Amino acid sequence: MEGLLDARLRAEVTRLAHYDWCVTEFVRVTDGVLPPRSFQRVAPELHTASRTEGGVPVRVQLLGSDPQQLAANADQLARLKPAGIDLNFGCPAPTVNRHRGGAVLLDEPELLHDIVSAVGRAVAGRVPFTAKMRLGVRDTSRAIEAAQALAGGGADMIVVHARTKLDGYKPPAHWPWIARIAEAVPVPVVANGEIWSADDYLRCRSESGLRDVMLGRGAVADPLLVERIRARLAGDDEGDPARDWPRIAPALTGYWQRVLAHVEARHAAGRAKQWLNLLRRTYPQAETLYQALRPVRDNAAVARMLEEAVASARVQAPD
Repeated sequence: MEGLLDARLRAEVTRLAHYDWCVTEFVRVTDGVLPPRSFQRVAPELHTASRTEGGVPVRVQLLGSDPQQLAANADQLARLKPAGIDLNFGCPAPTVNRHRGGAVLLDEPELLHDIVSAVGRAVAGRVPFTAKMRLGVRDTSRAIEAAQALAGGGADMIVVHARTKLDGYKPPAHWPWIARIAEAVPVPVVANGEIWSADDYLRCRSESGLRDVMLGRGAVADPLLVERIRARLAGDDEGDPARDWPRIAPALTGYWQRVLAHVEARHAAGRAKQWLNLLRRTYPQAETLYQALRPVRDNAAVARMLEEAVASARVQAPD
Protein backbone atom coordinates (compact mmCIF):
# COMPACT_ATOMS: atom_id res chain seq x y z
CA MET A 1 0.00 0.00 0.00
CA GLU A 2 3.07 2.24 -0.34
CA GLY A 3 2.10 5.60 -1.82
CA LEU A 4 -1.61 4.96 -1.32
CA LEU A 5 -2.83 4.32 2.21
CA ASP A 6 -0.90 6.97 4.12
CA ALA A 7 -1.89 8.64 7.39
CA ARG A 8 -4.24 11.06 5.63
CA LEU A 9 -6.23 8.34 3.92
CA ARG A 10 -6.07 6.11 7.02
CA ALA A 11 -7.72 8.90 9.00
CA GLU A 12 -10.67 9.12 6.60
CA VAL A 13 -11.12 5.39 6.03
CA THR A 14 -11.09 4.60 9.76
CA ARG A 15 -13.54 7.41 10.49
CA LEU A 16 -16.00 5.84 8.04
CA ALA A 17 -15.88 2.36 9.60
CA HIS A 18 -14.20 0.63 12.52
CA TYR A 19 -11.33 -1.75 11.80
CA ASP A 20 -9.71 -3.90 14.45
CA TRP A 21 -6.30 -2.42 13.63
CA CYS A 22 -4.36 -1.10 10.67
CA VAL A 23 -0.77 -1.00 9.46
CA THR A 24 1.28 1.92 8.15
CA GLU A 25 3.27 2.13 4.97
CA PHE A 26 6.72 0.68 5.54
CA VAL A 27 9.61 2.49 7.19
CA ARG A 28 12.75 1.47 5.31
CA VAL A 29 15.66 0.41 7.52
CA THR A 30 19.15 0.32 6.02
CA ASP A 31 21.99 1.34 8.31
CA GLY A 32 21.84 3.21 11.57
CA VAL A 33 19.04 3.81 14.03
CA LEU A 34 16.38 6.17 12.74
CA PRO A 35 15.36 9.13 14.91
CA PRO A 36 11.83 9.14 16.38
CA ARG A 37 10.68 11.69 13.80
CA SER A 38 11.27 9.16 11.00
CA PHE A 39 8.70 6.82 12.51
CA GLN A 40 6.37 9.67 13.43
CA ARG A 41 6.43 11.01 9.88
CA VAL A 42 5.04 7.73 8.56
CA ALA A 43 2.87 7.17 11.64
CA PRO A 44 1.79 10.54 13.06
CA GLU A 45 -0.68 8.51 15.12
CA LEU A 46 2.26 7.82 17.45
CA HIS A 47 1.48 11.29 18.84
CA THR A 48 -2.07 10.17 19.70
CA ALA A 49 -1.54 6.88 21.55
CA SER A 50 -1.02 5.08 18.24
CA ARG A 51 -4.65 5.45 17.20
CA THR A 52 -6.32 7.14 14.26
CA GLU A 53 -8.88 9.88 14.80
CA GLY A 54 -11.51 7.15 14.56
CA GLY A 55 -9.87 5.25 17.43
CA VAL A 56 -8.34 2.42 15.36
CA PRO A 57 -4.96 1.11 16.64
CA VAL A 58 -2.04 1.61 14.24
CA ARG A 59 0.87 -0.79 13.89
CA VAL A 60 4.06 0.46 12.29
CA GLN A 61 5.70 -1.58 9.54
CA LEU A 62 9.45 -1.96 9.06
CA LEU A 63 11.22 -3.14 5.90
CA GLY A 64 14.83 -4.20 5.52
CA SER A 65 17.18 -7.18 5.42
CA ASP A 66 19.76 -6.61 8.17
CA PRO A 67 18.72 -8.42 11.36
CA GLN A 68 20.70 -6.23 13.74
CA GLN A 69 19.69 -2.95 12.14
CA LEU A 70 16.04 -4.00 12.12
CA ALA A 71 16.33 -5.06 15.75
CA ALA A 72 17.89 -1.76 16.81
CA ASN A 73 15.20 0.20 15.00
CA ALA A 74 12.44 -1.98 16.41
CA ASP A 75 13.77 -1.24 19.89
CA GLN A 76 13.73 2.50 19.11
CA LEU A 77 10.21 2.22 17.68
CA ALA A 78 8.91 0.21 20.66
CA ARG A 79 9.89 3.11 22.93
CA LEU A 80 7.35 5.24 21.03
CA LYS A 81 4.61 2.78 22.07
CA PRO A 82 3.06 1.81 18.72
CA ALA A 83 0.03 -0.48 18.77
CA GLY A 84 2.33 -3.08 17.23
CA ILE A 85 5.31 -3.65 14.96
CA ASP A 86 5.01 -5.47 11.64
CA LEU A 87 7.78 -6.74 9.36
CA ASN A 88 7.27 -6.48 5.60
CA PHE A 89 8.17 -9.59 3.59
CA GLY A 90 5.39 -9.03 1.10
CA CYS A 91 6.21 -5.96 -0.99
CA PRO A 92 6.67 -6.99 -4.66
CA ALA A 93 7.95 -3.61 -5.92
CA PRO A 94 11.08 -4.06 -8.08
CA THR A 95 12.86 -1.06 -6.55
CA VAL A 96 12.31 -2.41 -3.03
CA ASN A 97 13.33 -5.94 -4.02
CA ARG A 98 16.51 -4.78 -5.77
CA HIS A 99 17.62 -3.35 -2.44
CA ARG A 100 16.89 -6.64 -0.64
CA GLY A 101 13.62 -5.70 0.95
CA GLY A 102 10.12 -7.14 0.90
CA ALA A 103 9.09 -10.34 -0.88
CA VAL A 104 12.49 -11.11 -2.42
CA LEU A 105 13.68 -12.33 1.01
CA LEU A 106 11.21 -15.23 0.90
CA ASP A 107 13.88 -17.20 -0.97
CA GLU A 108 16.03 -16.99 2.18
CA PRO A 109 14.15 -18.63 5.08
CA GLU A 110 17.27 -18.69 7.23
CA LEU A 111 17.59 -14.93 6.95
CA LEU A 112 13.87 -14.53 7.70
CA HIS A 113 14.38 -16.51 10.90
CA ASP A 114 17.40 -14.43 11.86
CA ILE A 115 15.54 -11.16 11.27
CA VAL A 116 12.44 -12.16 13.20
CA SER A 117 14.49 -13.64 16.06
CA ALA A 118 16.57 -10.48 16.39
CA VAL A 119 13.53 -8.18 16.28
CA GLY A 120 11.62 -10.41 18.69
CA ARG A 121 14.44 -10.20 21.23
CA ALA A 122 14.62 -6.42 20.80
CA VAL A 123 10.89 -5.94 21.22
CA ALA A 124 10.81 -8.40 24.14
CA GLY A 125 7.04 -8.59 24.36
CA ARG A 126 6.57 -4.83 24.74
CA VAL A 127 4.22 -4.60 21.73
CA PRO A 128 2.47 -7.11 19.43
CA PHE A 129 4.89 -8.31 16.78
CA THR A 130 3.66 -9.57 13.40
CA ALA A 131 5.02 -10.32 9.94
CA LYS A 132 3.52 -10.22 6.48
CA MET A 133 4.59 -12.52 3.65
CA ARG A 134 3.61 -13.69 0.18
CA LEU A 135 3.62 -17.26 -1.12
CA GLY A 136 7.13 -16.95 -2.51
CA VAL A 137 9.21 -15.13 -5.06
CA ARG A 138 8.61 -16.97 -8.34
CA ASP A 139 6.69 -19.99 -7.07
CA THR A 140 5.30 -21.51 -3.87
CA SER A 141 8.03 -24.10 -3.32
CA ARG A 142 9.35 -22.43 -0.15
CA ALA A 143 6.10 -20.94 1.19
CA ILE A 144 5.78 -23.36 4.11
CA GLU A 145 9.47 -23.09 4.96
CA ALA A 146 9.28 -19.29 4.95
CA ALA A 147 6.20 -19.23 7.19
CA GLN A 148 7.80 -21.69 9.62
CA ALA A 149 10.90 -19.48 9.74
CA LEU A 150 8.75 -16.49 10.72
CA ALA A 151 6.83 -18.44 13.34
CA GLY A 152 9.97 -20.14 14.66
CA GLY A 153 11.68 -16.78 14.96
CA GLY A 154 8.97 -15.48 17.25
CA ALA A 155 6.35 -13.63 15.20
CA ASP A 156 3.07 -13.50 17.14
CA MET A 157 1.01 -13.63 13.95
CA ILE A 158 1.57 -14.01 10.21
CA VAL A 159 -0.42 -12.26 7.50
CA VAL A 160 -0.27 -14.14 4.20
CA HIS A 161 -0.91 -12.40 0.89
CA ALA A 162 -1.97 -15.31 -1.30
CA ARG A 163 0.20 -14.53 -4.33
CA THR A 164 3.88 -14.71 -5.16
CA LYS A 165 6.10 -11.73 -5.85
CA LEU A 166 5.97 -12.62 -9.55
CA ASP A 167 2.15 -12.61 -9.45
CA GLY A 168 2.14 -9.03 -8.23
CA TYR A 169 -1.52 -8.03 -7.88
CA LYS A 170 -2.77 -10.11 -10.80
CA PRO A 171 -5.89 -12.18 -10.00
CA PRO A 172 -6.54 -14.69 -8.67
CA ALA A 173 -5.30 -14.91 -5.10
CA HIS A 174 -4.50 -18.50 -4.16
CA TRP A 175 -6.41 -18.74 -0.87
CA PRO A 176 -6.10 -22.55 -0.48
CA TRP A 177 -2.37 -22.05 0.00
CA ILE A 178 -3.08 -20.02 3.13
CA ALA A 179 -4.83 -23.04 4.62
CA ARG A 180 -1.66 -25.12 4.10
CA ILE A 181 0.44 -22.47 5.78
CA ALA A 182 -1.97 -22.18 8.71
CA GLU A 183 -1.75 -25.93 9.28
CA ALA A 184 2.06 -25.78 9.26
CA VAL A 185 2.67 -23.07 11.86
CA PRO A 186 1.71 -22.76 15.55
CA VAL A 187 0.76 -19.05 15.43
CA PRO A 188 -2.40 -17.32 14.16
CA VAL A 189 -2.54 -16.70 10.42
CA VAL A 190 -4.51 -13.94 8.68
CA ALA A 191 -5.61 -14.20 5.04
CA ASN A 192 -5.00 -11.36 2.58
CA GLY A 193 -5.40 -10.70 -1.11
CA GLU A 194 -8.19 -9.99 -3.62
CA ILE A 195 -10.98 -9.39 -1.11
CA TRP A 196 -13.17 -6.71 -2.67
CA SER A 197 -16.63 -7.72 -1.40
CA ALA A 198 -18.48 -9.73 1.24
CA ASP A 199 -18.79 -12.51 -1.35
CA ASP A 200 -15.00 -12.52 -1.78
CA TYR A 201 -14.60 -12.68 2.00
CA LEU A 202 -16.83 -15.74 2.24
CA ARG A 203 -14.99 -17.49 -0.60
CA CYS A 204 -11.64 -16.66 1.02
CA ARG A 205 -12.90 -17.98 4.35
CA SER A 206 -14.11 -21.18 2.73
CA GLU A 207 -10.87 -21.79 0.79
CA SER A 208 -8.41 -20.70 3.48
CA GLY A 209 -10.33 -21.99 6.50
CA LEU A 210 -9.61 -18.68 8.25
CA ARG A 211 -12.07 -16.20 9.69
CA ASP A 212 -9.61 -13.32 10.05
CA VAL A 213 -8.60 -11.31 6.99
CA MET A 214 -6.56 -8.21 6.26
CA LEU A 215 -8.17 -5.84 3.77
CA GLY A 216 -5.87 -3.82 1.51
CA ARG A 217 -7.01 -2.22 -1.71
CA GLY A 218 -10.51 -3.56 -1.04
CA ALA A 219 -10.84 -1.26 1.97
CA VAL A 220 -9.69 1.73 -0.09
CA ALA A 221 -12.16 0.89 -2.86
CA ASP A 222 -14.93 0.46 -0.29
CA PRO A 223 -14.18 1.85 3.17
CA LEU A 224 -17.47 0.30 4.33
CA LEU A 225 -16.40 -3.21 3.28
CA VAL A 226 -15.66 -4.22 6.86
CA GLU A 227 -19.24 -3.24 7.79
CA ARG A 228 -20.64 -5.22 4.85
CA ILE A 229 -18.69 -8.31 5.92
CA ARG A 230 -19.88 -8.03 9.51
CA ALA A 231 -23.46 -7.50 8.35
CA ARG A 232 -23.30 -10.57 6.10
CA LEU A 233 -21.98 -12.68 8.97
CA ALA A 234 -24.78 -11.42 11.23
CA GLY A 235 -27.42 -12.03 8.58
CA ASP A 236 -28.19 -8.31 8.33
CA ASP A 237 -28.57 -6.01 5.33
CA GLU A 238 -25.07 -5.11 4.11
CA GLY A 239 -26.24 -1.99 2.31
CA ASP A 240 -26.04 -0.78 -1.25
CA PRO A 241 -23.01 1.25 -2.45
CA ALA A 242 -25.16 3.56 -4.56
CA ARG A 243 -27.19 4.47 -1.45
CA ASP A 244 -24.07 4.67 0.75
CA TRP A 245 -22.38 7.37 -1.36
CA PRO A 246 -23.62 10.20 0.92
CA ARG A 247 -21.42 8.69 3.66
CA ILE A 248 -18.37 8.48 1.39
CA ALA A 249 -18.49 11.82 -0.44
CA PRO A 250 -17.74 14.04 2.61
CA ALA A 251 -14.64 11.95 3.30
CA LEU A 252 -13.30 13.00 -0.10
CA THR A 253 -13.32 16.65 0.91
CA GLY A 254 -11.82 15.76 4.29
CA TYR A 255 -9.06 13.86 2.54
CA TRP A 256 -8.54 16.73 0.11
CA GLN A 257 -7.98 19.20 2.94
CA ARG A 258 -5.46 16.86 4.56
CA VAL A 259 -3.64 16.40 1.26
CA LEU A 260 -3.44 20.15 0.66
CA ALA A 261 -1.93 20.62 4.12
CA HIS A 262 0.81 18.00 3.69
CA VAL A 263 1.48 17.36 0.00
CA GLU A 264 3.09 19.62 -2.60
CA ALA A 265 0.36 21.50 -4.46
CA ARG A 266 1.36 20.03 -7.82
CA HIS A 267 0.77 16.49 -6.51
CA ALA A 268 -2.50 17.14 -4.68
CA ALA A 269 -4.91 16.54 -7.55
CA GLY A 270 -3.22 13.24 -8.33
CA ARG A 271 -3.78 11.98 -4.80
CA ALA A 272 -7.50 12.76 -4.96
CA LYS A 273 -7.80 11.02 -8.31
CA GLN A 274 -5.88 8.02 -6.99
CA TRP A 275 -8.47 7.37 -4.28
CA LEU A 276 -11.37 8.04 -6.66
CA ASN A 277 -9.86 5.60 -9.14
CA LEU A 278 -10.34 2.82 -6.59
CA LEU A 279 -13.65 4.10 -5.20
CA ARG A 280 -15.19 3.85 -8.66
CA ARG A 281 -14.89 0.07 -8.46
CA THR A 282 -17.63 0.20 -5.82
CA TYR A 283 -19.56 3.45 -6.12
CA PRO A 284 -21.20 4.52 -9.42
CA GLN A 285 -21.12 8.16 -8.32
CA ALA A 286 -17.34 7.90 -7.91
CA GLU A 287 -17.03 6.80 -11.54
CA THR A 288 -18.88 9.91 -12.69
CA LEU A 289 -16.80 12.18 -10.48
CA TYR A 290 -13.53 10.51 -11.51
CA GLN A 291 -14.23 11.00 -15.21
CA ALA A 292 -15.06 14.67 -14.59
CA LEU A 293 -11.93 15.24 -12.49
CA ARG A 294 -9.54 13.23 -14.62
CA PRO A 295 -8.40 16.07 -16.92
CA VAL A 296 -8.47 18.73 -14.17
CA ARG A 297 -5.15 19.87 -12.71
CA ASP A 298 -6.09 23.16 -11.09
CA ASN A 299 -6.48 22.66 -7.34
CA ALA A 300 -9.16 25.33 -7.00
CA ALA A 301 -11.23 23.57 -9.65
CA VAL A 302 -10.71 20.22 -7.92
CA ALA A 303 -11.86 21.69 -4.61
CA ARG A 304 -14.95 23.17 -6.22
CA MET A 305 -15.89 19.92 -7.93
CA LEU A 306 -15.45 17.92 -4.72
CA GLU A 307 -17.62 20.38 -2.81
CA GLU A 308 -20.29 20.14 -5.50
CA ALA A 309 -20.16 16.34 -5.27
CA VAL A 310 -20.71 16.49 -1.51
CA ALA A 311 -23.62 18.91 -1.90
CA SER A 312 -25.18 16.65 -4.51
CA ALA A 313 -24.71 13.60 -2.26
CA ARG A 314 -26.48 15.36 0.59
CA VAL A 315 -29.48 16.00 -1.65
CA GLN A 316 -29.52 12.34 -2.63
CA ALA A 317 -29.21 11.09 0.94
CA PRO A 318 -32.30 9.24 2.23
CA ASP A 319 -34.25 10.78 5.09
